[in-house]
Order: sequence, then C-alpha cells, then structure tokens
Amino acid sequence: MIAHSPGNKYRKLAPNLRAAAEQGHGTLLTFGGAYSNHLRATAAAGRLLGLATIGVVRGDELAARPLNPSLERCAADGMRLHFVSRADYRRRTEPAFHAELRAHFGDVYLVPEGGSNALAVEGCAALGRELRGRTDVAAVACGTGGTLAGLAAGLAPGQRALGIPVLKGGFLDGEVARLQRAAYGGRRGDWSLDDRFHCGGYARTTGELDAFAAAFSARHALPQLDRVYVAKLLYGLAALAEEGAFAPGTTVTAVVTG
Repeated sequence: MIAHSPGNKYRKLAPNLRAAAEQGHGTLLTFGGAYSNHLRATAAAGRLLGLATIGVVRGDELAARPLNPSLERCAADGMRLHFVSRADYRRRTEPAFHAELRAHFGDVYLVPEGGSNALAVEGCAALGRELRGRTDVAAVACGTGGTLAGLAAGLAPGQRALGIPVLKGGFLDGEVARLQRAAYGGRRGDWSLDDRFHCGGYARTTGELDAFAAAFSARHALPQLDRVYVAKLLYGLAALAEEGAFAPGTTVTAVVTG
C-alpha cells in the first residue's frame, strides 16, 4: 500500500509556526540545501501568514546563480536567501553559529534543517496515528529523521516504522533517538533504519535506481518518480521484499511525503 502524505512539511512546520506566533516573532530563519523542499515550504508558509523568511543555503552564491527552480520559488515567495560555505553550514546546529545569525539578522525564530525538532516530532506523530490498524510496517524516506521519529511514536503497539535514509553517513539512528528524547524523554515505538539505498547521497542517483524508477512508473502508469525521496524509498522496499525481509501476509505501507 502507498499512502501519500504531502503534509509532512506542514506537520513539522505547523507547531513551529504556532510557537513563533506565541513568542511574538515576525521572522523565521531556517536551513537547507539548494533543492530543499523544507525551504520551499517555509517560504510559502511565510508568504501565506505574513511572516518574513530567511533561508540559510548550503553552498556558494555565485555557483547557485541563476537560481534553480526550487530556490527561485523560495525567492518568489519572499524568502531572503543567505548563502554560506559548506564549512559554515556544518555549524548549523551550533549555538554559537545561531548567535552569529541572530546578531546579523536580528530577532528571528530559528527552525532547524528539515524542520526537525521536538515540536516537529509531535506534529508528525499524527501521521502514525492515522495509520493505526491499517498496516504492519510503515516505511518512509528519511532526510533529517523528524518524520520517522514522529511516525514511530504515533503507531500502535505491534506496528513498526522503517526509515530509508536518502543521505549517506549512517548518522540518523542517533538523530532519530535524539529527537524522540527531546520530544518524549526517551525512545518511542518500534523503528529501524536501512542505510543501503541512498545511492551515493542526497539527490544522487545510479543507473540501477533510474531503471527501477522508469520501470515502476511505466508498470503503474505513474508520472516520473521523484529521485530524491520517493524512488529510493520504493527501490529499498522492493529490494527488501526480494530478500524476504517481510513475512508472507505482511502489509507494508510506503508513506510518500512529497
């Protein structure tokens, strides 16, 4: 079963937007790469709600010009794009870097990369609750881990969540656990990650992934699959099924978040 949930960015952002409003902030600042869906969602939310938005973008500005369609959409929605070096971007979780950004931009409400924080986890738990009684395994492609952390927490006992990372590095186990500790004080739900299907890293692809995606689309009369998240999720699930990872009769849901 494939469950389409384009609202995972909304689920992450909504509680943060409420917190920003409650604290009296008029500007959101967040982080992302040049093709970040999270940056696009934040820019759109800012436009709709009348909030200023700043996107701290990984990479050199000159190399990013002309803007790709994703960043172009951010700019059209009023987001101020602030490009930083890859070295500085690696500091995106450091309080000292946050202090530098606030000194430069003034009073901002800071939303982490991918929108993933304790508030976002609680927002994504609703996704797990919606799948209670409907599946045995709920699988999702993972970037920052926030959706998986919430999804797992919302599922019922006996259900499990499976994350397919789209970045290489093997760091998400610790990050999902950290997010759940921040949201709930400890681990919640039955979850795991399989790190074999990132195809070289974020937005990277391989001939095998491209062939799988093309065949899947043709077989099911679907538009071209997104290579960043969706194709890697489905490719991973197909490989796991061939390996016998799911017992006969298991209902597996691919949660397509966008």
